Amino acid sequence: MRALILLVAAACFAFGADDPWIKVKALKSGTELRIYKKGSVTPIQALAADATDDKLIVVIKKEQTSIDKSEIDRIDSRPSATKKMTKTTTTTSVDPTLQPVKGVRPEDYPSQSSSTSTSWSSNNVPFETIYRRETGRPAK
Repeated sequence: MRALILLVAAACFAFGADDPWIKVKALKSGTELRIYKKGSVTPIQALAADATDDKLIVVIKKEQTSIDKSEIDRIDSRPSATKKMTKTTTTTSVDPTLQPVKGVRPEDYPSQSSSTSTSWSSNNVPFETIYRRETGRPAK
């Protein structure tokens, strides 16, 4: 009896592993998506909201909408936690004793100078394909 239960559990797990839509249903809210609809070359940029067995609910430009699973060719995702900004600040100082003197008066002597620059960069992880519509297999 126990072996039968394990066999059924393994079959259910294997069946679920073959369904690519499971990854879509497991998306966290706020995940950045690129959705390719049938016949379209340009993807829709959106944020994941929820997914059911036959629809993907997304936020596009602050508006929530749903897209039928049958209309989707491919979905690429990038987790929201990967898009972080990094601040880099660089300070450069000039030693006045290494500068040439332009005269004998105190105001002719070089003074301490420094410059500071700040730059921001994003640590984006590339998109990865999580769903691709299954195409019919050719008959033999």
